[in-house]
Amino acid sequence: MNAARGEKRVLVVTSVEAERDAVWRGLGEDSRFEVIIGGVGPMSAAARTARKLAEKPYDAVVCAGICGGFVQRAGIGSIVVAKEIICADLGAETAEGFASVDKLGFGTARIEVNAEWAIALTEAVQRRGVSAICAPILTLSTVTGTAQTAEMLIARVPEAAAEAMEGFGVATAAVDFGLPVMELRAVSNAIGPRDKSAWRIKEALEALERASSGLREVLS
Repeated sequence: MNAARGEKRVLVVTSVEAERDAVWRGLGEDSRFEVIIGGVGPMSAAARTARKLAEKPYDAVVCAGICGGFVQRAGIGSIVVAKEIICADLGAETAEGFASVDKLGFGTARIEVNAEWAIALTEAVQRRGVSAICAPILTLSTVTGTAQTAEMLIARVPEAAAEAMEGFGVATAAVDFGLPVMELRAVSNAIGPRDKSAWRIKEALEALERASSGLREVLS
């Protein structure tokens, strides 16, 4: 398809090469989309997304990649489409526990997505035979490695289904440019005790590839 005919031009930001390649295969090299590597973590993702958005116009931004899924909410190989993008560790430690920047009055750790697109993408992924849910995705600078931290995060954001490291950074840049944003994640591991032998990165990348084809349907 030709973006010059008035169709949406979409920037997709991944963290590493393997994610970029999986998304690009899923998109079928559709010229409406540009897929870049934003680096690992919210700071790198925000900076590289903003730099790209400053270079030329886009109509929407998508953060895509693999992630950890909360047990019994998002199984390995399933897809989570963000209902909301939340920076779960942006705030302050207090004697009463964690206080988000929202509670502190310094801004917000929550960014809304385009709800219509999020629901449509979830349904498009499901039609492709991949298990998918629409739920909050957490952004963390330090990914979870213990059951205690996983329980703490669920207590903090009860509806959350997944965690990754870049979504809030990408979303912050998109919002700064007045653009709608989405986050698409494929689950490679359960959130909790760090056990690399249980990670299923290959399966997650295959799911990400299949799910990414849904973006062509939704963002038309």
